[in-house]
Amino acid sequence: MDEIIKIINDIKQGNIKPIYFLMGEEPYYIDKLTEYIENNILTEEEKGFNQMVLYGKDVTVEDIVANAKRYPMMADRQVVIVKEAQELSRTIEKLESYAENPQPTTVLVIAYKYKTLDKRKKVTKVIDKNGLVFESKKLYDNQVGDWIKRVLSGKGYSIEPKGAAMLVEFLGNDLSKISNELDKLAIVLPKGSTITPKLIEDNIGISKDYNVFELRKAIGEKDQLKAYKIADYFAQNPKDNPLVMTVGLVFGFFTQLLQYHGIKDKNPSNVAKMLRVNPYFLKDYDIALRNYPMRKVSGIVATLRDIDVKSKGVGANSIPQSDLLREMLVKIFN
Repeated sequence: MDEIIKIINDIKQGNIKPIYFLMGEEPYYIDKLTEYIENNILTEEEKGFNQMVLYGKDVTVEDIVANAKRYPMMADRQVVIVKEAQELSRTIEKLESYAENPQPTTVLVIAYKYKTLDKRKKVTKVIDKNGLVFESKKLYDNQVGDWIKRVLSGKGYSIEPKGAAMLVEFLGNDLSKISNELDKLAIVLPKGSTITPKLIEDNIGISKDYNVFELRKAIGEKDQLKAYKIADYFAQNPKDNPLVMTVGLVFGFFTQLLQYHGIKDKNPSNVAKMLRVNPYFLKDYDIALRNYPMRKVSGIVATLRDIDVKSKGVGANSIPQSDLLREMLVKIFN
């Protein structure tokens, strides 16, 4: 996030690089930086003759270089943007000769999603020397909650910890999807609002009572009635609650619980750091720690591995999702 802000601030101050090579597994920041450059380097009047958007599947590296070497018309700069540049992964090293002596009046943006250049190779080093190489890395699930808070704070909103957890549980670490949902909330809620689980349920469609977060909590508390109710809801709404995802998240909870048992220093701040969880949710882990001894947790982890295999159809093609969910709960609680 800090690196993104620095790049944007440099552009605002006129410190503009001749090449921006934007790469990495997380497309969100690549899209945002590309969009910022597309909208802000040139004026609307200059864009007509001096801004070009190319797509990797339609061009060659030679085409890109030819366009980049053109001179701007009635403007100080031209902008050449190559979207979906990962389609050129087999030939991208041909960019090296241009990167050694880039056209100073061209801003060349390469949006190279889901992949990275080898930083040891000369082409990467040359681009980084004469331009800028930015790697957009995927956030870990435990980092996404803080990211949501920062994004909302920038928009003038706040969010309850459980609300952030619901979004992460439902949308994972796909920042583009999360950002779209946050934009929807910003449209309907006045600035200064605190986003609650109820608001998320009403405006996004994630149930505040029937989600994996609540299922894990019920299991941790050994609230069998609640856990089976949620499982029945999941079975009736399989598209919104894929079994593979449910089992994976419950498995993650118990592997964290196993780790918790092995932590000697159980100071809350240390535990939160070791488990990579928001301290707000530690009470749920504390309850589960008392309810499930270490040996029991080990057995549950082994059981969940077996359920995970079955949920993917290995040796269990004819077993309905509802039966696998019930089997999972029966083996956890007994």
